[in-house]
Order: sequence, then structure tokens, then C-alpha cells
Amino acid sequence: MAQTTAQTTHTGEGETRRDFIYLLAAGTGAVGAACAVWPFIHSMNPAADTLALASIDVDLSPIQVGQAITVTWRGKPVFIRRRTEEEIAAARAVNEAELIDPQPDTARVIEGKDEWLVLVGVCTHLGCVPLGQKTTESRGEFGGWFCPCHGSHYDTSGRIRKGPAPANLPVPEYAFTSDTTIRIG
Repeated sequence: MAQTTAQTTHTGEGETRRDFIYLLAAGTGAVGAACAVWPFIHSMNPAADTLALASIDVDLSPIQVGQAITVTWRGKPVFIRRRTEEEIAAARAVNEAELIDPQPDTARVIEGKDEWLVLVGVCTHLGCVPLGQKTTESRGEFGGWFCPCHGSHYDTSGRIRKGPAPANLPVPEYAFTSDTTIRIG
């Protein structure tokens, strides 16, 4: 009987050590796997230069009435046009029921800053950059922008009026930080 007790005690201690070694090995393996996977997960974060472009400030003071500029935001062209009273009136006179993607002009500008139109300058058909930023370029039948690739015509509010494009030029998130500066993004 003395031998049986000694064997039981010895076996019990062995199982305890073995359990500890298994737990230690599993913990070490989990930490090792996390260390191996972390660089992969971290590589999915945006690069520093991309984060820097997450928002941009644009000085509007040099833009005269009727002029337009193009800035780059998140790798896309953004059209900023200081519209004339005639362009605003033309955009507001449109019957929304006739639009392919109905949206009032007032929903595309910031209230009280109607002269400033800010749009992502990428055609919603196939991703081309429409013409119309320069005064020498064709602005299409509606005085806004024209995508010559497939013939999409946008009005002075960036709404699709004719052609294969299914939607209006998108309005990015932006806000006025002063009377002459906007922050896009």
C-alpha cells in the first residue's frame, strides 16, 4: 500500500507539471502568433501621407466670380466653382421632376454660401474627369460640366442632365472655417 500512495502522489504532481507546461506552451504560441500577425494587421492601416490628405484647407480668396479651381483630395479631383448669379438662377430654375437624379440646388451648397459649389470631379458613369473647369473647355448643354468619353452633361449644380451617368457629381463633406477658407473632409 505504501507504494500505491507514492505512485499516486507522483502521478498527481506529474500531471500538474504537465498541465503547466501545456499552458505555458499554448500561451507562448498565442503570443508568437499575435506577434506574427500584428505586422499584417498594421499594414492595413492608411499610410501617413494618406492620413495627411484626409482633410485639406482651401483658400478661396483668389477665386473670382465665374472662376473654378481644381484641388486634389484623397487622390480625386475636387471642383470648386464660384458661381455667377446667372448660374445659380439657372440651377434653381430646373424642374426637379425632369432630373435623372433629383436633388435641389439648395441641397448641394451650404446655406448662405450659394455662390460656392464644391464637387468631386469624377463622372459617375465610368470615373472620367469631366471638362468644364476652364473657360475654354466645353461645359456641355447645361453650362456645367461635360464628360466627352460617353457624353454625360452636368448642369451648374453638378447634376446629371443628359447622358449615361446614373447620378449627380458627388458633394464631398466640407465646411467653411472662415469667410474665405473651406475644409474638405
